[in-house]
Amino acid sequence: MNIRRATTADLMQMQHSNLTCLPENYHMKYYLYHALTWPECLYVCEDRAGHIVGYVLSKMEENAPADDPHGHITSVAVLRSHRKLKIATKLMDQAHRDMQHVFNANYASLHVRKSNTAAIHLYQNVLGYETKKVEAKYYADDEDALDMVKMFPKGLEKQKRDAQKKESGTKDMNDSHKSGKQNAGDKSKPKKKKNKKRSKGNGTG
Repeated sequence: MNIRRATTADLMQMQHSNLTCLPENYHMKYYLYHALTWPECLYVCEDRAGHIVGYVLSKMEENAPADDPHGHITSVAVLRSHRKLKIATKLMDQAHRDMQHVFNANYASLHVRKSNTAAIHLYQNVLGYETKKVEAKYYADDEDALDMVKMFPKGLEKQKRDAQKKESGTKDMNDSHKSGKQNAGDKSKPKKKKNKKRSKGNGTG
């Protein structure tokens, strides 16, 4: 088995694998858009005869904030005849690697059918994804999808910094609130008038 970066010449076989394996299918122009825009994020696995037996189609999210770049796994499939060989894991690992090294991504996301327990096991127990939320009736047949996320080291560092900033901001706000209360308490206390002492005469006239 050979895993390599996909080219536009592979798109027809990738689409065939998709039609064979998955109910979620795409027009050829969608594959082409991925290949031309994010060529680093497409990988295929081919057998000794050069036939494609698996692929991963992924991309970078175009509307992500500048300080939070992240990728998305659009589709991954392996022919039934070549499953149980960890091909999907290797394909995903390659996509994750290039999301980080080429695009500086903080994390990767994907959607998976709630009923697809085998895929969920792979994403969660092998690849380290976590379920972020459930999106009701996400698919055309109204099945729910799990929205899953895999954090990369850079993303984990960002989360840590953001948490520290939030904690620091909350502490500053609490300190300011306490200080304001204290000042208000000081102002509410009536000031005592100081009695001026009269100077006594020394008796000379």
